[in-house]
Amino acid sequence: MREKKIEISIIASISPIIILIILLAVNVGIYGDDSLNGSNQFILLVGAFIAAIVGYFHKVSYKKIINSISKSVKATTSPILILLFVGALAGTWLISGIIPAMIYYGLQIFHPLFFLPACVIICAIISISTGSSWTTSATIGIALVGIGKAMEINTGIVAGAIISGAYFGDKLSPLSDTTNLASAMANSNLFNHIRYMTLTTVPSIIISLLFFISIGFFQESTDNINNRFLFSSIEEKFFINPILFVVPILVIVMILKKIPPLIALMMGTILAALFALIFQQNIILELTSTNKLTLNTAYRAIIDAITIETSIKSSNEILAELFKSGGMKGMLDTIWLIICAMVFGGVMDAIGALKKISEKLLEKAENTFQLIFSTSASCLTVNLTASDQYLSIVVPGKMFQKAYKKRNLAPENLSRTLEDSGTVTSVLIPWNTCGAYQSSVLGVSVIDYFVYAIFNWISPFVTLSYAYFGIKIKKLVTKG
Repeated sequence: MREKKIEISIIASISPIIILIILLAVNVGIYGDDSLNGSNQFILLVGAFIAAIVGYFHKVSYKKIINSISKSVKATTSPILILLFVGALAGTWLISGIIPAMIYYGLQIFHPLFFLPACVIICAIISISTGSSWTTSATIGIALVGIGKAMEINTGIVAGAIISGAYFGDKLSPLSDTTNLASAMANSNLFNHIRYMTLTTVPSIIISLLFFISIGFFQESTDNINNRFLFSSIEEKFFINPILFVVPILVIVMILKKIPPLIALMMGTILAALFALIFQQNIILELTSTNKLTLNTAYRAIIDAITIETSIKSSNEILAELFKSGGMKGMLDTIWLIICAMVFGGVMDAIGALKKISEKLLEKAENTFQLIFSTSASCLTVNLTASDQYLSIVVPGKMFQKAYKKRNLAPENLSRTLEDSGTVTSVLIPWNTCGAYQSSVLGVSVIDYFVYAIFNWISPFVTLSYAYFGIKIKKLVTKG
C-alpha cells in the first residue's frame, strides 16, 4: 500500500528557494557575467534536486515529479523556438545591412538628449501594436541598442528604456497574451481590465519617462567628426539605402495581421537572406574569403549567419563590436538556462510548494491592502520559483479569485495586480524565461539593466500605493 502524501509546511516550501538564491548569489559572485555560460544552469538543477529531496520526505512520488517537470519544460516550447528564430533573424539582418542601416539613419535622427525617452515611446507604440514585448525587443530593440552603443550611452540604460516601453505597451495591448490571460484568470472583461490598468500604468510610465529625460540631460552630444567617421565606416562596408527597411516593416505588418510570431520571424530571416544576396555581395565574399560569388559561397555565408557567430571587420572599434551576431548558436546558453529554470519550477509545483506559499500569503490578508499585497508577493514568488510569467498570473489568479469576491472587490482589482506584479517583474529575474530572453536578445545582462527598467519595478509599488491609500479600488456592483 502506497504511503499517503504528507502536507508540506511553509518552512519546507521556502527552504529550496532560500538555498537557491544563496547559491546563485555565490555563483554570480565567483563567475560574474560568465555565470550564464553553464554554472547558473547547474545551480538551478541543484535547487531542483533539493526541492525533490523535500518532496521525498513528504511522500511525493518520483513519477509525479518527473511528470510535473515534463509539463513545465513543455510549456517553454514556443519561447525556445522564438529564441532560435530571433538568433537566425539577427544574423541575417546583420549581413543584409538592415541593422547597420538602422544604426546609420538612427544616428542622424536621434539626439543623445532625447534618445532614451524616444526609445521608451517607440517601443511602447510597437508593443501596443503587436501585443508583444518579445517581438519589440527582437526587432527595433536590437537596433536601438546598437544606436545607443554608437552614441556611447550605457547599454544597461538603453536596455532599461527599451524594456520599460515594451512592457508598457504589452500590458495595455488587447493583442497581448498576458493581458488576455490576466483578465481571464480574474473573470474580468478584457477592455474593462485595460481601462482599469491605465490608472496605475500611465503614472508608472510618466515617472519612467521623466527619469530617462533627466538622464538625457547628462548625455554629451556625440562629436560631429566622430559621427562622420561612423557614417563613412558603415558606408565602407555596406550598401545603405532606405529600401533595406522593407524587411522589418513587412515583419511588423505580419505580426499586426496576427500571423504567428514564428512564421513572421522565419519570413523575416528568409527575406533578409535574399536582401543580403542582392545588396551585400561584398559582405558575403568577405565572410567566405573568396573573390567570386557562387552558389556554394552564398549558401555558406547565409547558413553561417543564421546558425553560428558572424563577425564583420571594421576599422571603427564601436562598429566592430556592433557588427557581430551569435546566430542560433548564440541563443543556446539562454535556452539551457530556461530549461533548467523550468525543471526547478516543475519540482516546486509537484511538491506543492507554490500552492503552500500562496495559501500562506492569503491567510495573512485581513484587509484590502493586505490582500493586494499578498497577491503581488505571490506573483513575485512564482516568478522567482517557477520562472515563468504565465504561471505568475495563473497560480495567484486561481488562488485569490474567491478572496477578492468575498471582500466585494471587482475582478479588475485582481487582474490589474496580476499584471502590475506578475507580467512586469518577470523580466527582472535572470533565470525567468523573460529575463533570460531579454538579456540574450539585447545583449545586456539583467544585472546591468535591472536598475534602469524603471517601469517594471515601479509598477508594483504604484499598485500597492493605490491599495494602501484606497485610491481607485473598484467594488462589486450589487444588484438590488
